[in-house]
Amino acid sequence: MRLAVDVMGGDHGPEELLHGVKLGLEAEPGIEKVFVVGLPAELDPLLDRLQMRGNPRVEVRPASEVITMNDDPAVAVRRKKDSSVLRTLELVREGEADAAISSGNTGGLYAGACIRLGRLPGVVRPTIACILPSFHGAWVLVDGGANPECTAEHLMQFGVMGSAYAKAMLGLPAPRVGVLSNGSEDAKGTDLTRAAVELLRSTGVNCRGYCEGYDLFMDGVDVCVCDGFVGNIVLKSAESLGKAVRGMLKEELTASPIRKLGALMSQGGLRRIAERMNPEAYGGAPILGMKGWVFKIHGSAKRTSLRHAMRQAGRCVELKLNDILVADLAAAEAATAEKAPKASSPDSPSNPTSTAAP
Repeated sequence: MRLAVDVMGGDHGPEELLHGVKLGLEAEPGIEKVFVVGLPAELDPLLDRLQMRGNPRVEVRPASEVITMNDDPAVAVRRKKDSSVLRTLELVREGEADAAISSGNTGGLYAGACIRLGRLPGVVRPTIACILPSFHGAWVLVDGGANPECTAEHLMQFGVMGSAYAKAMLGLPAPRVGVLSNGSEDAKGTDLTRAAVELLRSTGVNCRGYCEGYDLFMDGVDVCVCDGFVGNIVLKSAESLGKAVRGMLKEELTASPIRKLGALMSQGGLRRIAERMNPEAYGGAPILGMKGWVFKIHGSAKRTSLRHAMRQAGRCVELKLNDILVADLAAAEAATAEKAPKASSPDSPSNPTSTAAP
């Protein structure tokens, strides 16, 4: 397996991401090569410092520009033709790499992937799939921020692709799929969410109807479907809550000598809780539906996040998950078409505009 990694877009600079590449190569012997994409003037001294120069599994591919977090994605993709994000995606398009990973501008990565790679057959809109922790396991959020405005068909496809991803990455035989709403009753929600539930129930996935905020972290659902506007709010809220809880625990458990002693006695359990709540443990978020694998990691991601994203990418490639997505979407479209109301024949007596003789 060969990976292309854009190391220029992160908040912590290319050195932190190069550490992640090094960790990923040590942990994943199945990775044949990693193409490190970025500005050579910045990368060359770092490769020497990290003793990565001369490693046959690492190859630098130059780029002269960077799409920053402040850039308008659509404008930057058109103007910055030699950006590290686009050069990374082109390695996948040309077949040199099996997957691309970037911590840069999400909109730039999404727009660039749509232009450079295109969509899988049958995909209307690709979606960002994020794995988040729950009380006893994990769940998949689709869409994590790529599509702020959606139709019912978009949400239906997100649910089908999210279900396939949950099967592969979480090992669930029949993931419970729910459309995020303000309650579990069928009468709740909006016209959009009600239409999306109806479509999903006709696809053959294990659609449970609506899910609500309470279900997400209490094992009530395995795949949560929503538009990218809502999904990104859920994602950022969950991450900030996790950081707040960790901060409160640290503050309260170090407030007195007795509490410090209790924390010392409980450090194994506390460490395990921190690991379960750490979003970096789940690696990157793939953009499902692209012709080629593209993974987004946080702009603030550190080396462990990239290491886990490299593992995730390898599993998706190994399982040929894109072939599964295409097959599942085709089956879902066929199922929804079969269950759709049949239009009246022009010659049918029930058609008031029919000119046929009685």
